[in-house]
Amino acid sequence: MTGATDTVAAAAEFIDRTLQNEGAWYRADDVGSRLGGALASYGSSVGAVRGTVRDALRKFKALDHDGTVMLASALWGQPKPGARPVFERRLAAVVLLQSKVRILRHSDLTRLEGFLRTALAQELAEAMLAHVLVPLLAGLGERERQRADVVLARWREDPDPQLQAAADALEKDLTLRNALGRSNERTV
Repeated sequence: MTGATDTVAAAAEFIDRTLQNEGAWYRADDVGSRLGGALASYGSSVGAVRGTVRDALRKFKALDHDGTVMLASALWGQPKPGARPVFERRLAAVVLLQSKVRILRHSDLTRLEGFLRTALAQELAEAMLAHVLVPLLAGLGERERQRADVVLARWREDPDPQLQAAADALEKDLTLRNALGRSNERTV
């Protein structure tokens, strides 16, 4: 496991360093004021975040399922003890999970739940929902989907409004996808 841990640490360091180098003070100020100071910001553009994750995935090809989720968790957390979480690192975690959504499992919903609970920015929660959770659930087989439905039912009853909203949005989106899928089957 040490090899995987070392790879994740090196990938996190690469992403963090690159995002810092791509940052601009005026974008960092904009993000800070837009989010009310809840998250720190390097001031990296969305394009820089996407490009950095793409480059990291090319450089660290050995990232399997466990490595991917570990890296996402490392990016979601604090860059160092006592520091505030960084918006661009969290956005990089979303982009990473979006890029590797086909290897995610229903059992990852618990970790994604933690990300939603601690997002501190609506745009991060919305990106996680649209680009990670919807495709993850849409790609599950019947058995895994039943297990995921148990988690979503728990989210609907959770006092956290972020989880309730996510469960409602996922249910609406997946219901619409299923209806469109059935309608496309009839027209073929």
